[in-house]
Amino acid sequence: MTDDLSHVDETGAVHMVDVGAKPAQRRRAVARAIVRMAPETAARLRDLPKGDALTTAQLAGIMAAKRTSELIPLCHPLPLTYVDVETRVLDGGVEIVASAATTAQTGVEMEALTAASVAALTVYDMAKAIDRHMSFAVELLEKVKE
Repeated sequence: MTDDLSHVDETGAVHMVDVGAKPAQRRRAVARAIVRMAPETAARLRDLPKGDALTTAQLAGIMAAKRTSELIPLCHPLPLTYVDVETRVLDGGVEIVASAATTAQTGVEMEALTAASVAALTVYDMAKAIDRHMSFAVELLEKVKE
C-alpha cells in the first residue's frame, strides 16, 4: 500500500524524497480555485475599485507560493522563476488561476496549488462579513516537465 506514496517508506514512516540524483529541468504547473458565493457577493467584489479584494488575493497567492516549503512539511524549497495569480469574478463566485514555474529537480505543482488555495482563502476572508455560505475547491489543471 505504501509503494505508491512517494513520501512514505516501506515501514510506513514519512520522509522527504531525495531528488539529488535527478537533473534540473524546467517545470511548470497551473492550479485553479473556484470560490462559490451568492451572486450578490460576487457583484460587490466585481464593483470594487482597483486595489480591491481581488488584488489582495493575487498578492497573497504569490506570497504563499514562495513559502510553500514552509507550509507543507515535506516539500522541497524551490527557486521559483515565475508565479502568477489571475482572478475573475463569475456570476456565482470567483475563479482563481495560479501558475508557477521553476528549473529544479522536482515539480512545482504544490506551489501552484498553494497559491490558488491562499488566494481563495483571502477572497473568503475579504467577503465573509457579507456571505457566510461561501465555499471553495482547488484542483491541479496542468503539470509539465520540459
